[in-house]
Amino acid sequence: MKLYFREIGETGPVLVILHGIFGSSDNWLTISKTIAAQGYRIFAVDQRNHGQSPRGDDQDYPSMAADLREFLVEHNLEKPVLVGHSMGGKTVMQYAMTYPGTFAKLVVVDIAPKFYPVHHAELVRGLKSIDLATIKSRGDADAALSAYEPSLTVRQFLLKNLYRSEDGHFAWRLNLPVIERELHGVGGELTNPQIVPEPTLFIRGSESPYILDEDIPGIRQIFSTVQIETIQGAGHWIQAEKPAEFVTILVSFLTAQTQE
Repeated sequence: MKLYFREIGETGPVLVILHGIFGSSDNWLTISKTIAAQGYRIFAVDQRNHGQSPRGDDQDYPSMAADLREFLVEHNLEKPVLVGHSMGGKTVMQYAMTYPGTFAKLVVVDIAPKFYPVHHAELVRGLKSIDLATIKSRGDADAALSAYEPSLTVRQFLLKNLYRSEDGHFAWRLNLPVIERELHGVGGELTNPQIVPEPTLFIRGSESPYILDEDIPGIRQIFSTVQIETIQGAGHWIQAEKPAEFVTILVSFLTAQTQE
């Protein structure tokens, strides 16, 4: 599967960034420019069934890891740094276990290698409630979605997936039927767990429930060379809520490991 991507920066060590569920490479564009300005070349990728990447019948981590492997081979990216947020974090963890020795470093943003109960079903129902054939504006879509999601910030994030097709009608940059069917798998455990010796950074938000203190021993069991950082005041979308702190921690980790 040939994944859509945005390339930011022309020289320097390569970072490949994967977004979370309902997201896309567009979510990482601004912060990618900040990282690239410090001497890095960024490939922000749309995962399958998201953004402008192709649609597929599966939304599981072995498939997404295989997509990532195909992407790296296609673009001749040897041993890049892999960065993933939420679902993207699980994808890069699965990749690290499945394709050892093909990447330099791993950065996992606010997700642990464990099972999470389904908790996005209401958002999918909300998106499906929007009648694309009759809405006239994003305001109409937001009004419909507000019955399912009270947070304006979350609704704005979700509605970034709404666009006008060539015929002028609204359409989704999400494969909602597959995502809905595969929600349990998106929260599922990783397959064939292996020890990952490459330098790994976990970044969590102090206000996020995704990586708890009791998850840390399990993380250390799998990732033998791991650094865990907590950004105070941040929720799940750390890179959007605390971008300066996020970039400082990320670049410090990359620089320190490069010098070793």
